[in-house]
Amino acid sequence: MPMDFQAGIRPPDEHTGPSLWFPFREDKLLVAADGRTASLPRASALEELGIHPLRVQYLGTADGTPCYSAELAADSPEPPGYAFMGLRQLFGIAGDGLFKPAGLAFQVMSWDRTHRYCGACGKATRDDPEERAKVCPDCGLKSFPRISPAVIVSVVRGGKILLARARRFPVKLYSVIAGFVEPGETLEECVEREVREETGVTVKNLRYFGSQPWPFPNSLMIAFTAQHAGGEIAVDENEIVDAGWFSPREFPPIPDKISIARRLIDRFTEGNTAQP
Repeated sequence: MPMDFQAGIRPPDEHTGPSLWFPFREDKLLVAADGRTASLPRASALEELGIHPLRVQYLGTADGTPCYSAELAADSPEPPGYAFMGLRQLFGIAGDGLFKPAGLAFQVMSWDRTHRYCGACGKATRDDPEERAKVCPDCGLKSFPRISPAVIVSVVRGGKILLARARRFPVKLYSVIAGFVEPGETLEECVEREVREETGVTVKNLRYFGSQPWPFPNSLMIAFTAQHAGGEIAVDENEIVDAGWFSPREFPPIPDKISIARRLIDRFTEGNTAQP
């Protein structure tokens, strides 16, 4: 995937060459993959590959090539030489260069599918020609792509980091604490609440670390580091089934490098490699 991606709203009036396509069947992307690399379909129209999309969304350009996402029917077959892959699986062979624009494509496709009708009056919506939004021609309600902010935080005590296993995780996988921001809540308040509710621990010295769009399906992960302020671990047993303080040499299975959770853990590890 070319790295120079420029987001856009209006497709070009004229384009004679092939376009770059992100076709999704449910939550899986159609790619040509051989187990080591993956590439996207290139065609003037998906029909050239025997694919008939339900809806198409313009995304922008990659090195001057128009890019489109497309929603496919759940029973769409795979063209010869192509396969449908989940985005997490795709990251393992294509890295961030393809994962990031594919994540954008998935979110735009999903938003386009779920906002075809006005949430206020039920009329069919139209695309806004000036920005990525849906407009109701009847009542004027404008809807933008949904983004759900969530915090994620590494909490450190001495040479150990707080890791927890959520009930939704695969068996034995542990990660740092995360949760969605509630209405009327600051990011800092959300960090303090999530850590307290899920583990019984309080935190101090919050520092912003970074952020990551997370297309599963529409989150923005906002990461912090923090220090243990007080309290002993007492998991809520609802979302969290186990938690503990871990040094780098005793880590349980942790998230892969696709996520900002792993970046938080790796940053902690870099400064604590000598810890037992």
